[in-house]
Amino acid sequence: MKVKKSGGAGAGAAAAARTEEELGRKTLIGPDDVLGLQRVTSDYLCTPEENVYKIDFTRFKIRDMESGTVLFEITKPAASEREHNDKKDIDPNAGRFVRYQFTPAFLRLRQVGATVEFTVGDKPINNFRMIERHYFRDQLLKSFDFEFGFCIPSSKNTCEHIYEFPQLSEDLIQEMILHPYETQSDSFYFVDNKLVMHNKADYSYSGGP
Repeated sequence: MKVKKSGGAGAGAAAAARTEEELGRKTLIGPDDVLGLQRVTSDYLCTPEENVYKIDFTRFKIRDMESGTVLFEITKPAASEREHNDKKDIDPNAGRFVRYQFTPAFLRLRQVGATVEFTVGDKPINNFRMIERHYFRDQLLKSFDFEFGFCIPSSKNTCEHIYEFPQLSEDLIQEMILHPYETQSDSFYFVDNKLVMHNKADYSYSGGP
């Protein structure tokens, strides 16, 4: 299925301002809470154990919608291999962070498709939603909001989200190119308006490491 939702600078501005410290004291974090964040988080707002639905993203691909060019693609290893490696992994947040390396041309794209493939455990999932917020330093660049809908238990699902990017000024583009990994994002995943997953990423647009 395809899900399309526009996002742009200042999206989500109507939500009441929230700080990461405030949310860290809450027992239940909802969509309006993260829409009120004014900067990227320094830590994760939920633990891996809160993913009680066993949502597991197994494949991710980014393509330019205009040319069809694949810009990034990653597939997780087989579950048996991951389980073996996880036993040796001392970082409980391993797998929740991705570092992207793009060329400067990426910042001038207008529409990008992100295909995600994921599996779910033995619980049905109602109202599965992702809110993804992108920042350069402390400036909100884009806020995207996607609905996955209902997922049946023990299913494998594929969905393409269409990201419509706002036009950035040339000055801002140059700053983002000159300062790799200062562009960061938070991806918050909700089931029935409760935060169950939180992933983070940072970005370089300098064409290399």
